Amino acid sequence: MSRLSSFEGVRRDWTRLGERDPLWAVYVAPGRRGGSWDVEEFLELGRRDVGRAMAWLERLGVRGRFDRALDFGCGAGRLSQALAERAGEVVGVDVSAPMLEMAAELDRTAGRCRFVLNDADDLGLFADGEFDLVYTELVLQHLPAPMIDRYLGEFLRVLRPGGIAVFQCTVSPMWTVKGMIWRFVPPPLVRLGQRYVLRYPAPMRMTAYPARRVAAVVAAHGGEVVGSMVQDDRAAHWRTAHYAVRRPAR
Repeated sequence: MSRLSSFEGVRRDWTRLGERDPLWAVYVAPGRRGGSWDVEEFLELGRRDVGRAMAWLERLGVRGRFDRALDFGCGAGRLSQALAERAGEVVGVDVSAPMLEMAAELDRTAGRCRFVLNDADDLGLFADGEFDLVYTELVLQHLPAPMIDRYLGEFLRVLRPGGIAVFQCTVSPMWTVKGMIWRFVPPPLVRLGQRYVLRYPAPMRMTAYPARRVAAVVAAHGGEVVGSMVQDDRAAHWRTAHYAVRRPAR
C-alpha cells in the first residue's frame, strides 16, 4: 500500500467513526456505544489521564507547565481540554473533520484550545520548534508502523529545544483469547469481524510497535528517550508503553 493510500484509509475510517460515534471511538468502553458516553465522565477521564502523565513527568524531573502544547490526534478534545489547564495554548490536530466539530462543540476552555484539520501524514502545517509539549494517547496504536515512524520524527521537529513529547504505543498483544486473535488472525479478517460481527462503524487497526523501534526512530531524529513505562491494558488485551522523549536543548 502506498503512503498516500495508507493515509487516506486512516482518514476515511476515522471520518466515519467521527460521524457515527465519536466519543466511543475516542475511548472504547463497554456500554458506551451509540452516544451513551456521559460528557462529564468522558472529559473527567481526560483530566485523569493527563494528570497521571504530568505526575510521571515531574518524577522524571520535567516541569508540568507549558507555553504551547500540541494534542496529536485530538479527536473530540478529551485530552486537549485537560492540557489547557497546564498550558497557555493547546492546539488539537486531527485528520477527522467530524471529530474536530465535536471537539469544538464540547470545548469549555474559553479559547485556550484551537482545533486544526490535518490533511497530510506529516505535521507540515506547523513550523519547526512551535511547541514545548507534544502529547498523544490512544492514537498511534491505530496507525500503520511507517506512519508512526514519520509522525515521531515530526514530533521532534515541531518541538522547541528542550521540549518534551509524551506518547503511547501498543507493544504486543497479550496472551489472552482476544490477544491471540490479534496475534494470529490475519488483519483483513480482523477488520471484517469488526465491521460485520462487532458492527463497528469502521475498523480500528492495532499496531505492534516495539521499544527498539521507538528508540531507533527517536535517535535518528536527534531526540532522546528520557523515560518509559510498560503495562498490560487488560481492557484492550494489549501490552502498552508510554514514552517521554526530549528534543535536546541547543
